[in-house]
Amino acid sequence: MSDNQRKIRLGAFLPGAGHHVAAWRHPQAQADGGINFAHYKRIAQAAERAKFDAVFLADGLALQNRPGAQGRTAYGASFEPVTLFSALAVVTERIGFIATASTTYEEPYLLARKFASLDHISQGRAGWNVVTTGGGEAAGNFGLDAHPDHAQRYVRAREFVDVVTGLWDSWEDDAFLRDKASGAYYDPAKLHTLDHKGKFFSVRGPLNIPRPPQGHPVIVQAGSSEAGRELAAETAEVIFTAQQTLEDAQAFYADVKGRMAKYGRHPDQLKIMPGVFPVVARTESEARAKYQELQDLILPEVGLSLLSGLSGGVDLSAYPVDGPLPELPETNNNKSRQALMFDIARKRNLSIRELYLWVAGARGHWTIVGSVEQIADQLEAWFTQGGADGFNVMPPWLPGGLDDFVELVIPELRRRGLFRTEYEGRTLRENLGLARPANRHAAGAKPRASAA
Repeated sequence: MSDNQRKIRLGAFLPGAGHHVAAWRHPQAQADGGINFAHYKRIAQAAERAKFDAVFLADGLALQNRPGAQGRTAYGASFEPVTLFSALAVVTERIGFIATASTTYEEPYLLARKFASLDHISQGRAGWNVVTTGGGEAAGNFGLDAHPDHAQRYVRAREFVDVVTGLWDSWEDDAFLRDKASGAYYDPAKLHTLDHKGKFFSVRGPLNIPRPPQGHPVIVQAGSSEAGRELAAETAEVIFTAQQTLEDAQAFYADVKGRMAKYGRHPDQLKIMPGVFPVVARTESEARAKYQELQDLILPEVGLSLLSGLSGGVDLSAYPVDGPLPELPETNNNKSRQALMFDIARKRNLSIRELYLWVAGARGHWTIVGSVEQIADQLEAWFTQGGADGFNVMPPWLPGGLDDFVELVIPELRRRGLFRTEYEGRTLRENLGLARPANRHAAGAKPRASAA
């Protein structure tokens, strides 16, 4: 196969001990991984040696302290991502760092400065995963009595992204002269005040840090609701999504990319990377044994806690665990994930216990268990048949689940000509094949597109 053929993009989604709800109990897992820097250094460097595009971390702004949560690690004890990535940037050279930050509970100026700083520290390897915050537990930590309405959160998010990108354009790329002879530190003509006044924000600017090396850190989005798809089509450069079948992935891929033209964007300006939870071994039977070992570690109360969170925060402990998932009201929290849970339960006629066992690993993302060839075949099918531009790899436990993928699957993808052997560039944009945005104030810059 030609070296110029389209290549799979890979993110390494690396939460502490791993993605399975019982990952921290695995005999070989790093139970305190969420706050163990040496552990994160090891796995980030392993992902970089394998030539992953980026390390990705989700984040939460509140402890999910519902019944059974004491048996889970999920974001209950973990580093804040930008802080962690600033440290990891110093011990890596090429891999990108995509950190989650909320448009509902953060402020645009501070967020813009934080990600610009990460981009400078990493020399152009930062990405921002734009979330509106699915769970409502955070409201009380930010002075609110209730979680804002889903639709309102997305309207706010659209304005938030516009403010942040505007702040990143405060300085033109060559604004800083630092001319010791003349005493001119910067060119005032190349400094631009945003002076934004909108429905949600009034932000004067300019940002008090030079323009990021990438122009803008890469914009990532993860929502799959109607509002989430529209926001992604207009603003995102990477989207992480949860799909279960090739047909569903193809439909999502075509739908979101089909919305981009009205915003003056080309489909290649957005990389769609579904989450994948791979359990791989040299044989299928060995892989299934690995998976079952994790499933056997799930405590029932932990499974119920996980499912309650994914289905809108309803306490399911009052319902028969071997009975069907009850009819539940539509959530104001993570709508797309709740809809996915309901859809799977109905299509497969799953009991509550069967459903929590099914979501325990990937929480609704694509779970594949099998031999090296079986895993590679499925990834290749989604990639070559219009379902994905790449994948956000979710190791079952860490570090072993990542090591398995790197040692077994990566060589097979390379053998098929589907994955890089070396990085294409030094920045996250260069490696993802994304153009560096021009400063909107620079001479010759194209005006920003907007929806008709």
